Amino acid sequence: MEKKLSHLDKDGMPGMVDVSDKKITSRIASASGRIKIDASVMELLAKDGFHTKKGSIAQIAVIAGTMAVKNTYNTIPLCHQIPISSCKIFIEPNEEGFTINCIVKTNSQTGVEMEALHGVTTASLTIYDMCKALSHDMEILDVRLDRKEGGKQDFVR
Repeated sequence: MEKKLSHLDKDGMPGMVDVSDKKITSRIASASGRIKIDASVMELLAKDGFHTKKGSIAQIAVIAGTMAVKNTYNTIPLCHQIPISSCKIFIEPNEEGFTINCIVKTNSQTGVEMEALHGVTTASLTIYDMCKALSHDMEILDVRLDRKEGGKQDFVR
């Protein structure tokens, strides 16, 4: 079976995938990524309990990531507006920076892979924003889909 891009019609024009004939099923996706921050900056942040003048790094990044998940359809042009039944974002500091994990659930006609990826990316960008006064030498790395369940086919990395 030949693979093709689902967002292009027979004339190559973009459009939203028609999901009106799909069954509503339980769907879940998880994504992860990391932000690498200089060890000296991480030491300084750890001394302050990972709080900056802007507030708690993890708490604000979780809120930003959650808002991103709920608004993915406003940022990614061909995504559907779907009900989010759960969004969990986990941010863990380590010696190299932070790891970010996002798990999103829905009962819908389409999946939440883009929502999970959007949550991780936005949480990472928020950490960058909160730490840039200390250093711009940061890297957002390894943003990826780790798992999706429900729908036509499951995926596990």
